[in-house]
Amino acid sequence: MLKLEISYQGILILVLAILGLWAFLKLWPVILLVLIAVILMIGLLPYVEALMRLGLTRTQSVLVLLFLILAIVVGLVSLMLPPMVTERRNVQENLPDSAREIEDLLRSFGIHVELQDRARNFNWDDLFPARAAVSYGQRVLTTTLSVITVVVMTAYLLADTPRISSFIIQFVPAGRRDDADRLFISMSRVVGGYLRGQIITSLCIGVFVFVLLRIVGVPNPIAFAVLAGLADIVPLVGAFVATVPPVATALEDSSTKALVVLAAMVAYQQFEDRFLVPRVYGRTLNLPPIIVLVAVLAGAELLGITGVLLALPLTAAGRVLLDYAMESRLRFVPQPSDEVLAPDPRPGEELSLATGPTGHAAQSETEDASMARVADEVTGGA
Repeated sequence: MLKLEISYQGILILVLAILGLWAFLKLWPVILLVLIAVILMIGLLPYVEALMRLGLTRTQSVLVLLFLILAIVVGLVSLMLPPMVTERRNVQENLPDSAREIEDLLRSFGIHVELQDRARNFNWDDLFPARAAVSYGQRVLTTTLSVITVVVMTAYLLADTPRISSFIIQFVPAGRRDDADRLFISMSRVVGGYLRGQIITSLCIGVFVFVLLRIVGVPNPIAFAVLAGLADIVPLVGAFVATVPPVATALEDSSTKALVVLAAMVAYQQFEDRFLVPRVYGRTLNLPPIIVLVAVLAGAELLGITGVLLALPLTAAGRVLLDYAMESRLRFVPQPSDEVLAPDPRPGEELSLATGPTGHAAQSETEDASMARVADEVTGGA
């Protein structure tokens, strides 16, 4: 009969572990907001320090930086939102004509479908029912409050970085503080490099979309360029969001324009994925493509759009921790000798890079000298 005995200490540890897991699950929304704020703090800290070198105080630097970011976001939204509302109304009104354009295009390839009647009888209220509108409104309100909370926490972390660092460093052993500083610098480089790289790729696709739509003659190119730049932040899904609206708008004029825009957007996505992103990020992330894909899919499955946004910086930060752990482990592994069959050092023997190992050869020389001295003493005594 199997008998299981658990000590009081084991029971206490088990109860504390269960309580900790319960508290973690309950506080996960708060932990997620704190995690986002920490990532933004690490990425924005170099810019705060750059403003401080110009003569501003830390608080002034944080306020100036947040004001600039807020002004940019408000300006981009004001450029994008009104034209997007107008274009949605135009697409809705011109849907039957657009369906006829698609029918003619497919008929040229020998494909016969009836889309115009379906488009004419399509009920747009089915896409946005009243109950869904209320749910979307609640989500927008929750997201807005979460964004405000993240901004406030990020501002606090940036303004109080020295005090927070002093509080954390006291829990780090004195011999490990240099390693902790080096680890934080690596984290800052990775996260900051990701943010800067994302800004560059968003600017590139925004400029490309603007130039493309101006050449083709699609209305509101600035709005679609801003939409493409913002959508580029979201891996995988962003490509679809950036492509469909301008293609739908181009289809209102002709199927030829829509095909040109679609082909150009697909070609640019391939250019960005295969050429631009590896060169912009360089070795900052140093993640294989399959790891990026798995991380994005896992983030989307676990946390939705938030997980998609956090997938790459968290995965890159995990790579930094893994590199640090492997490096720390190698410090305590004895380095192999150049001689494959060299004997292991005896207990008490030391290894020296300057004089080489004090192994059997060195010990044999010492023993020979000692025996010679003993022989001399015996001979002289005789």
